[in-house]
Amino acid sequence: MRTTRASSFGEWMIRLKLEPLDEGGYVATSPDLQGLVAQGVTIAETMEIARDVARKIIESCLAHGDPPTRRLGPGASPDVTRA
Repeated sequence: MRTTRASSFGEWMIRLKLEPLDEGGYVATSPDLQGLVAQGVTIAETMEIARDVARKIIESCLAHGDPPTRRLGPGASPDVTRA
């Protein structure tokens, strides 16, 4: 699982689901962060794009006073799943 930093708001951990695309490449979504969809050619590229998208979603939610996702505490076991 990747950690996403949201400016000075601390660290957020989210689960990502990676799926291969029929036409090649991968798509990442998150059950923890509504609206997160990232597509890339490689897994690494998809993860990097997903991190940037997550950061922007979280920053926007926090700026507008909306709860973006739940904070996962110590001992939580978020992971990346591959379909």
